[in-house]
Amino acid sequence: MHVHELNPWRTLIALSVFVILLVVGFLTMSKPLLSYQLDMNQSVTELSETEAYFYPWELDGVIKKETSDVVLFDIRNNFVFGQGHIPGAENISANNLITEENIKRLEELKDMNVTVVLYGDDELHANGPWMLFHQAGFDNIKLLLGGYNYYFDNKDDLLATEEDDAYFIGFARHDYAEMAAPKEGAAVGDDNGKQEVQVQRRKKSTVVAGGC
Repeated sequence: MHVHELNPWRTLIALSVFVILLVVGFLTMSKPLLSYQLDMNQSVTELSETEAYFYPWELDGVIKKETSDVVLFDIRNNFVFGQGHIPGAENISANNLITEENIKRLEELKDMNVTVVLYGDDELHANGPWMLFHQAGFDNIKLLLGGYNYYFDNKDDLLATEEDDAYFIGFARHDYAEMAAPKEGAAVGDDNGKQEVQVQRRKKSTVVAGGC
């Protein structure tokens, strides 16, 4: 004979409490901060459109506060941000993108029809965060072409970058043409003056008598 057969009321009460706990759990379960509205392919397609980008020369008006409907978000970590950033930019580290505070801030800016410009060290650094937020429905977010590095190199005359497309092409990490060029004093084709290595074959030693 089971215990619940001796005291069915106790079993009923226990089951009722269990069901109530389940219902309360479902009702109080926290909803996800983000819900995706676009898939990856759609985001990649929109990333190739010019509307997704913010040009370096446009920073001039933002920094001078002539443009009030643009907010800059620096996605680099707090330490790097503290060493230098675009004037007026807010710091939202890529390591902590999806926090309740950050999402609330983005939602407020979207409701105010404010354009959010993301930037990292370079354009590629901010691609991932842009796609994340764009898939979540934040269609007011743009990417800064060239990122912070290009801004820093041209901050003294940002308006001049309107005639320059280097921010779009990007910069090579090394000058490969210079690296491949012959060194001074070395003739072309002489392998920088190095002597050719002569390979000599070792003569086969005489087989010991009585061997296999």
